[in-house]
Amino acid sequence: MADKKISELNLVAASDLDGSEVIAIVHSSETKKTTLSNLETLIVTHLSATNITVVSGGGSIDLGDSAYDNAEMIKLSWSGGGDNIEITLPDATEAKNLNRQIRLITDSTYETSTRAELTPVSGQTLDGEESSYTINKAYEGITVWCDGTEWFIIQAKAS
Repeated sequence: MADKKISELNLVAASDLDGSEVIAIVHSSETKKTTLSNLETLIVTHLSATNITVVSGGGSIDLGDSAYDNAEMIKLSWSGGGDNIEITLPDATEAKNLNRQIRLITDSTYETSTRAELTPVSGQTLDGEESSYTINKAYEGITVWCDGTEWFIIQAKAS
């Protein structure tokens, strides 16, 4: 069976899998093995939204904190009156952020008096600027991508 192409295999739906089965994957040009349940955990971690509730009173959120290492989708909620908060992007030069994409979306709790400033690390840029991108509308979204040197806005949506 090891000498057959995938297209030559007789494939049937495996509804009886329990997650402990070992499967082969290719990662960084190497064939490695993992379990179906480990793969499921990775998928859920990267596709599930990280929820952040911003509380009025100012302050900051550092997306470079290890708690956000796997956050690719971040849903922002707001609690309290109008205010400003700074959300700092991770360090663009860290290897873990090379080709990393982060999506941020606000929910219905955002108003024009609630402002989150998406800011690059000091000395780095977001779309070539050291200044921040303001998020201050309900259902506003932005996607940023890192090339290992700086962050780029690859999508911005406002309702």
